[in-house]
Amino acid sequence: MITACAVDDLPAGESVRVSGDVAIAVFNADGEFYAIDDTCSHQDASLSEGWLEGCFVECPLHAASFDLRTGVPTCLPAKKPVRTYPVVVQDGVIYVDTRSREAVA
Repeated sequence: MITACAVDDLPAGESVRVSGDVAIAVFNADGEFYAIDDTCSHQDASLSEGWLEGCFVECPLHAASFDLRTGVPTCLPAKKPVRTYPVVVQDGVIYVDTRSREAVA
């Protein structure tokens, strides 16, 4: 597992980008934490810089939207899903489990 940040450092409606072999975006959607690949599957854009609305993030480049729970795009131009990752909160710290990448078909 990798450390994303402290819970207090990620208020509701915000996101953080975690660098690594694959960049991951972690979101606080009204108190629920989600982690997905940070790069939009349509074109090279950081989803952590997108707009969060409920459990959906809109890519800042071409407005593709992804469901944070499944990684599935909800509109064009994105057609391919992004990977989702389990999130664990322990002792006030947010962790992302990158060992069990949940690829969405």
